[in-house]
Amino acid sequence: MTLDNVGTPCLVLDCNRMDRNVARLRERMNGLGATLRPHLKTAKSPDAARRVMTTAAGPATVSTLKEAEEFAAAGVTDITYAVGIAPDKLNRVLALRASGVDLAVTLDTVAQARAVAEASRTSGDAIPALIEIDCDGHRSGVLPGDRNRLLAIAEALEAGAKLRGVLTHAGDSYGARGAKALRACAEGERASVVEAAAILREAGHACPVVSVGSTPTAHFAENLDGVTEMRAGVFVFFDLVMAGIGVCQIDDIAISVLATVIGHQPEKGWILVDAGWMAMSRDRGTSKQAVDQGYGLVCDRDGTPLADLIMADANQEHGILALRPGSGATQPDLPIGTRLRILPNHACATGAQHDRYHVLQSGSRNIDAIWPRFGGW
Repeated sequence: MTLDNVGTPCLVLDCNRMDRNVARLRERMNGLGATLRPHLKTAKSPDAARRVMTTAAGPATVSTLKEAEEFAAAGVTDITYAVGIAPDKLNRVLALRASGVDLAVTLDTVAQARAVAEASRTSGDAIPALIEIDCDGHRSGVLPGDRNRLLAIAEALEAGAKLRGVLTHAGDSYGARGAKALRACAEGERASVVEAAAILREAGHACPVVSVGSTPTAHFAENLDGVTEMRAGVFVFFDLVMAGIGVCQIDDIAISVLATVIGHQPEKGWILVDAGWMAMSRDRGTSKQAVDQGYGLVCDRDGTPLADLIMADANQEHGILALRPGSGATQPDLPIGTRLRILPNHACATGAQHDRYHVLQSGSRNIDAIWPRFGGW
């Protein structure tokens, strides 16, 4: 199987680029003294995860219990579930823990803590939990200086469960521009959890884990004093949003969607391909960046970008390629049947549209392996 004969659209993974991206962040974390606990929500594949984790058993981060179950079945036993726990999911948490998985949950309310403590008492298994800290007002979590709320959650947890530590995610870093702003996001992320951990420890609570994590801050943090681990996910593949922020270069992006030219509308300046939003996703994450990449940046079959050609619009199974507005480039001649690779705005969202990776080496059209990937919750 090669890029010349595989069915389109399909998801292509350049494993050399992926390995390079992983090595880059691993080296950074080693230098800053933090453990890399990769977020596997981007890959959703045991084959890919084995290339990303430090050991076959982890450590790892997940965003769904389906991910925890799939990776546990593949031998991963050190997992943090980094989305707020719902009480009705605790039976699945306990089942995973009973199977030998050290699964920790995340929460930010007293109600959640009480539910976790009650499930722990009933089962006889003290479920470890991390308190989520709101470092930038992005989404959820306890404000780092909210001593009363932090201690109330910790006390509710310890009535049966176990406080493992604190965790945060600098979601606002995805809107930051420039190295100075990204470094500030990274320091704000670090300072917030270190402050929260200090409050808990001063009140007599153990807080062994101090966890931060986002791909932008992971690459721009200058100081991780007081932090024990870094969680990041999209760094494995990177994407156009990360390139627009300045975290990576275009030639670091490891996944693309292979598509075939199926039509032309010359009076409109359009080239049609068989990959629409069902193949690329509806993610338009670059629309607010300095360079809007539409639904994806178009490359030739070997992965070289074509000057200013983007997927300007998308229907369910039709991708509409056109030159970027204002471009002075000449639209390339792409006959019916031409195969192209389209780089995604958001690797997680595009990956979620597919059930497998077609894995190849940089510069090769030969598909060396098929790696299944899964979805669901």
